Amino acid sequence: MAVPKRKTSKARRDQRRAANSKMEAPNLSPCSNCHALKASHVVCKACGYYDGKQVIVVDEKE
Repeated sequence: MAVPKRKTSKARRDQRRAANSKMEAPNLSPCSNCHALKASHVVCKACGYYDGKQVIVVDEKE
């Protein structure tokens, strides 16, 4: 059975674990219809349009 030759330091261990947990903000793009920020390839929550076509009907609160 393989046994480590030396103890892995806390710094080296934590660097290895931190490499998988990098968080990034989602890329947002303006909606082509209402110019509100939305995620790419997703229906706009503000107006209900996707790819220039109305997909869902959104109730506007005034």
